[in-house]
Amino acid sequence: MSETATFGGGCFWCIEAAMKELDGVHEVTSGYAGGDTENPTYREVCSGSTGHAEVVRVEFDPGVIAFEDLLRVFFTIHDPTQLNKQGPDVGTQYRTIVLYESDEQRDLTEAFIEGLEDEGVYDDDIVTEVEPLETFYEAEEEHQDYYEKNPNDRYCTFHADPKIQKVREQFEDEVTAD
Repeated sequence: MSETATFGGGCFWCIEAAMKELDGVHEVTSGYAGGDTENPTYREVCSGSTGHAEVVRVEFDPGVIAFEDLLRVFFTIHDPTQLNKQGPDVGTQYRTIVLYESDEQRDLTEAFIEGLEDEGVYDDDIVTEVEPLETFYEAEEEHQDYYEKNPNDRYCTFHADPKIQKVREQFEDEVTAD
């Protein structure tokens, strides 16, 4: 049995690469969600005119890794206090967002964020949007498994590698053994 969870926190290449490290994650698909344009292209989404965010849809086995564990990883590998910005990427398409697929995911996400705020984990307020997933559009093939296909890409080495390292170090019990 598997479930899916959808997250956006900057460039989807980086989130995809980090989530793929986790045991119990079967597939991670880069795409677009949260906007108004039907079947948007990468160029359209990058323009900021579609309302979509770059997101990843994570297919996972909840018997191996819980949705809450995915939330912990997600909120560790990006800055949820940055409004419409992650690293060098600026615009609403790079916003921090959890697109829930059930009332349970919504409730767990809201409780998780409230817990982070209560603990004072971040100096600034968390601006992560929590919205229902209405439609997920799969990104073009060249954006799927981008890190795996382009490990020496300068953007990946500078932005994805640190996220992957963080997952391997902070979540070593959840990382897939190679």
